[in-house]
Amino acid sequence: MHTEAPISITVKSPAGSLVTVRATTAEELDQTVALALASLASATAELEAAVRSSAPVNVAVPPQPAIAAVAAAFNATEVVTTPGAGARQCPHGTMTRIHGLTGKFGPYKGHFCPAKQGDSTKCTTVYVKAGSPEFASFQADQTKA
Repeated sequence: MHTEAPISITVKSPAGSLVTVRATTAEELDQTVALALASLASATAELEAAVRSSAPVNVAVPPQPAIAAVAAAFNATEVVTTPGAGARQCPHGTMTRIHGLTGKFGPYKGHFCPAKQGDSTKCTTVYVKAGSPEFASFQADQTKA
């Protein structure tokens, strides 16, 4: 036999806590929500504050490390890109950079015209040769399986 109330509402707080109210009828749900709303908000805020203040803090890693710090930790170089950086243009607009994982000849990278499929004026795809410097530094807008 199923013992859970047939009507329920779950609300997620800004900090991610979930509060669920259950009832057997719509009227009961209305009454329960009206009576409990303020006390639920208060209890949730207290609980979230208690959890935040008791959570261990790892002082070795800042909460939001700078990109440069992460790059240095991995002996990497920070690469800053902006939308459209390295993009090619065609008469239809900015070409989409796509990295395909499985193509006729294996993985591929290329610049694709934004015109709709079947458009007779659609431009030819400009593929990037494997092994070229551009292939290694290619930053795709999309990746296709």
